[in-house]
Amino acid sequence: MNKILLILAVMFWLLKILELPCASQDKDAIFQTSTINALSRGVYDGDVSYKDLKKYGDFGLGTFNGLDGEMVALDGKFYQIKADGKAYPVVDSMKTPFAVVTFFEPDRTILANKTINYEKLQNYLDSLIPSNNIFYSIRVEGLFKYIKLRSVPNQKKPYTPLADVLKNEKVFEFNEIKGTAVGFRMPGYIQGVNVPGYHLHFITEDKKLGGHLLDCYIEDVRIEIDLSSYLYMALPSNTEFLEADLSKDDKINSKRSGD
Repeated sequence: MNKILLILAVMFWLLKILELPCASQDKDAIFQTSTINALSRGVYDGDVSYKDLKKYGDFGLGTFNGLDGEMVALDGKFYQIKADGKAYPVVDSMKTPFAVVTFFEPDRTILANKTINYEKLQNYLDSLIPSNNIFYSIRVEGLFKYIKLRSVPNQKKPYTPLADVLKNEKVFEFNEIKGTAVGFRMPGYIQGVNVPGYHLHFITEDKKLGGHLLDCYIEDVRIEIDLSSYLYMALPSNTEFLEADLSKDDKINSKRSGD
């Protein structure tokens, strides 16, 4: 009897799972490779190619095998921001150890004729969202009166933890530059899986420069927000990930994460 009940229970949950929308078909779904804690522990190699990643989104951020720079996906185009701060087109065969993408379809658009810094921008965005407990894709365009960005150089094995890599991060500062910040706002309970709060990458209007957004002053702001209740995750199958100790909470925040 117990075996029969177990079989019925498994069948029930399989049916429930099959009812869920597929990440590659549901335009409101957010798709993620690996976890931010794995990245912080030095799991810098993944098994998802950018060719496959594009099936799940045309907008997002992430990094590359070996932690080789910052990734920006915007309007279906994927860019690699290397340690020189320059943007390069992504080749389909390249792979990622951590990335977050979605098919961006904004639910709300706001024009803000004001000059605000990064902290105030986040506070303003908080005032626009209906709940702290779901997921948001964020697109911010405007004239960046000042912007501070960073990227990291390609790492070689044996990999060191992310905190050590960030000691040698490359920081770039620009003035009077137009561009777009893309990224996500994740709820606090996502700690360890992703970065709680706001996490944005930036690319210039001419698609030549970019990086992980650290600080900014922006004016003539256009904000687009895409709401989502679905987060799908694909975990690496390599030995480094399977053997990593991910039980500890590294308390990563959006200004110090390495992707």
